[in-house]
Amino acid sequence: MKRFIILLITVVASLNSWGQDISGEWNGILKIQGIQLRIVFHIQKTATGYSATMDSPDQGAKGIPVTTASFDNKVLKLTVASAGIEYEGVLNADGNITGTFKQMQMSMALNLTRETLETAKPRRPQEPSKPYPYHEEEVTFENKDDGVTLAGTLTLPAKTGTFPAVVLISGSGAQNRDSEIMGHKPFLVLSDYLTRNGIAVLRFDDRGTAASTGNIQTATSYDFSKDVAAGVKYLQSRKEIIKDKTGLIGHSEGGIIAPMLAARSKNIAFIILLAGGGVRGDSLLLLQQEAINRASGMSETDIQIAREINRKLYNIIIQTADTAQLRKDAVACLRQEIAQHPNLKPGNISEDAFMNTLIRQISSPWIHYFIRYNPAVALEKVKCPVLALNGEKDLQVTPKANLEAIRSALEKGKNNRVTTMVLPGLNHLFQECATGLHTEYSSIEQTFSPLALDVILNWIRNQIHLN
Repeated sequence: MKRFIILLITVVASLNSWGQDISGEWNGILKIQGIQLRIVFHIQKTATGYSATMDSPDQGAKGIPVTTASFDNKVLKLTVASAGIEYEGVLNADGNITGTFKQMQMSMALNLTRETLETAKPRRPQEPSKPYPYHEEEVTFENKDDGVTLAGTLTLPAKTGTFPAVVLISGSGAQNRDSEIMGHKPFLVLSDYLTRNGIAVLRFDDRGTAASTGNIQTATSYDFSKDVAAGVKYLQSRKEIIKDKTGLIGHSEGGIIAPMLAARSKNIAFIILLAGGGVRGDSLLLLQQEAINRASGMSETDIQIAREINRKLYNIIIQTADTAQLRKDAVACLRQEIAQHPNLKPGNISEDAFMNTLIRQISSPWIHYFIRYNPAVALEKVKCPVLALNGEKDLQVTPKANLEAIRSALEKGKNNRVTTMVLPGLNHLFQECATGLHTEYSSIEQTFSPLALDVILNWIRNQIHLN
């Protein structure tokens, strides 16, 4: 949803080579639509060739396994099967690699060097600078049920006194406490704004990320909700916090997690859903893919083909509890689709390798849970006030279908303290934007729309009667 590897997913590498050893670190900068993305390949020699991992530092992705590639006669070839990416480069006499990165209809230069590269530091005018006019404290707390220690930052309007408070809940993927993406730190900007205006804020690193312990790879949205519950418990243990004025703000997947916790807890005063899902996970992803593909210029024919293939795979996940049977059914489905639509598979990879990559992606506990999960079940049980916001140009959580579903579920549960709003011109990150595509995120200087910040603050003030 919010955080998926843009342009780079999971690659394969079985580097067959002869001649010059290319072991070591290779660095490049991919330039696309005003965005600069650093790419780092870590290549090691093995008994049969090479193995490698890949980093995308500007997206917070490290150690991505590299698969199916070759180095032959000074030509390096890499294929990212699941994203339709191909890279080919030639090792030059100067020791650098000159190459081309291709994805679908796009072709871009990507040259690699052993030298460490830095992208131009983006301008982020909203990012606050120290010293802050409030108290900031590094904290840890425990989800004892799962044996996870969460590390975060608590900001208080002043060192003394009591304050209303919120816990910030990040979106999908491994997020640090600032919910950092593409050089932006939206949770830092949001927490700074709220704390300057009298509200304490707890934000924390996802389990298995940055300073928090645990394994994010095996975790589901429900597991994350237990981490948030531990955060609420810790926050309300602090003498500075007004317990009955403590709420949750969740972005993207966090907007699904917040109602989970509010539905089973009586100590949540309010929840704010920022681009939160209202429809079942499979429907949300289908709407997301269709919106992004259409905005990217894909033909309507190809959009419908992609939708139908994904729908079939999601149905297999929903209907199949046994993992071995799921893999078997998914492989059969993919073989049939590749036979009908050969262009689904990049030319520089075997059918088996391509399918194995896709099967791994749809076999994770997180995707199984997410696709099956219907947010309405929890929303119908939420009794506290709810604010649900979406950007008009959000392509990842489309506003109309999701906001309507959120309101419908809350009203079915007899909760009339509901406000839903579509904010004009904003994308999934609540930035003012042109197209809403994720390719804009980095090039936009704004981190969080001032309009959205004001709406959030004023709504909270009305709920807790804060002057």
